[in-house]
Amino acid sequence: MARILVLGTNNAHKAEEIAPLLAGSGVDLRAASAYGAFDPEETGSTLEENAIIKARAALALSGEWSIADDTGLEVDALDGRPGIYAARYAGAGCTFQDNIAKLLRELEGVPEEKRTARFVCVIALCRPSDEPALFRASCAGRILTRPHGGRGFGYDPIFYALDAGKALAELTLEEKNRLSHRARAVKLLRSELLNLQRQSERMER
Repeated sequence: MARILVLGTNNAHKAEEIAPLLAGSGVDLRAASAYGAFDPEETGSTLEENAIIKARAALALSGEWSIADDTGLEVDALDGRPGIYAARYAGAGCTFQDNIAKLLRELEGVPEEKRTARFVCVIALCRPSDEPALFRASCAGRILTRPHGGRGFGYDPIFYALDAGKALAELTLEEKNRLSHRARAVKLLRSELLNLQRQSERMER
């Protein structure tokens, strides 16, 4: 029987990326919103702290094992900004387009070789009576001068992924799930889930 694993996010795009990566790992992935209103306040000062806040909120809401991720975009020419504030860089209630527009304005005149950046993703796994487990991964690239592609979400249209040789928004979901920061972090999580499953099976023998 699959173990219920609750995903602490209201972002449908994240769920679409994470679900296929966890297929066959022995979990039944469910949205936190299925258990009630999910809107924790992200008050952490690091990706790790915010991921834990959201995973703990999902655990408290559902009573089931829960995961949540927090993602940041670090741009070297901007001293690491927007960092943990990537999702709300242009202010409260901003759209993906608002964030992209602000970032491109701040990078006007910056040459290609100095537009280096990386996406960083941290996933927290929270279980009752256990300390949170953390899984961190990144994807290196640079910021383009204008959007490319129509897929993905967030900063994907202006993030040129070095491993892909194109913008993340130009990749299919399958391609993105082979190299993105979130995909790499989920693969680490998947390995841990399979390890915990094996441990549980040994104890039941």
